Amino acid sequence: MMSRLFCLLLVLGLSSGCSTAADPPPAGTLVVLNKSDASASLIDLASGREAARLAVGSGPHEAAASPDGRLAVVGNYGGVLAGNSLSVIDVAAAKVVDTLVLDAYQRPHGIQFLDGRRLLVTAEQQASVLIVDLAERRIERAIVTGQRVSHMVAAPAGGERAFVANIGSGSLSVLDLRVGQAIEHIATGQGAEGVDVSPDGREVWVSNRGADTLAVIDARDLKTLATLPAAGFPIRVRFDPAGERAFVTVPRDDALLVFDRRSRKLERRIAMPAGNVQTEGRLLGSMFGRSSVPIGVAIDGSGRRVFVAQSNADQVAEFEMPSGRLLRVIPTGKEPDGLAWTPVRVQAGR
Repeated sequence: MMSRLFCLLLVLGLSSGCSTAADPPPAGTLVVLNKSDASASLIDLASGREAARLAVGSGPHEAAASPDGRLAVVGNYGGVLAGNSLSVIDVAAAKVVDTLVLDAYQRPHGIQFLDGRRLLVTAEQQASVLIVDLAERRIERAIVTGQRVSHMVAAPAGGERAFVANIGSGSLSVLDLRVGQAIEHIATGQGAEGVDVSPDGREVWVSNRGADTLAVIDARDLKTLATLPAAGFPIRVRFDPAGERAFVTVPRDDALLVFDRRSRKLERRIAMPAGNVQTEGRLLGSMFGRSSVPIGVAIDGSGRRVFVAQSNADQVAEFEMPSGRLLRVIPTGKEPDGLAWTPVRVQAGR
């Protein structure tokens, strides 16, 4: 009886590290970037514990896992001084196996793999998107967006186009990866920051933090299909693997918004669990008052577990979908931001 009560308390978010028989722990590893610690935490999801904490470059903001999950790549954005490197992590070995210097390209932020060896990386300082060949350790091509603060990038399967959210320009840049140039810029709303492409490749969703909206764009003819209200400073948007739902973090409201993709309606608003909120020495400080500042979002391969980084509370909240139930809270390093999920586990003894 006491054991069942204990697990129930954990599911309600009063502790961490327990799952019920109906909700077995997810497989794999969650990569958490701790901006203020210049580190990456590798969280073993079976136990909910940190399997390793690895030193990376200054100000790591975003991470991406390779298609096979073996590698995780971290963009070292920098702090007062602009960063210009990527850290490559072997997840199973829990080791940084390479550091790629991007030469004159600075402030790497948005990252997405195109295939097993190439990835897209935004270089904010140069208003560019880089195609980086990991195997050759070189920049294959740099594509200039010509927009202000080219922040996040997303690309559908196939690798012919990529979509870039530009905060300063309030726009979405469409890149033709075959010819290596921007072919269109679409006004989406003030502060266009987050972007994702639906798994079927048909729609692009952009979170416009200044406008408190989501723009839905047809990925083929590039027409705006809808503009949805998303109050609370929408900062990230991520689809689940089935493309049924879009998850949007809103730090001003300290919540996660869940949208039904088909109806384009808000399915639920999930308040973030309480934490020890700290504002001093944080990138966003007290900009959102006592909010835990949810930013990064990751979804596991089943689409049933959603992870949200609470940047000013030094923790990640894990939710079950579609219920929206809080399962547990996982402690992290200082100021967690970018997240990436991989099915690969850290090897025992690492």
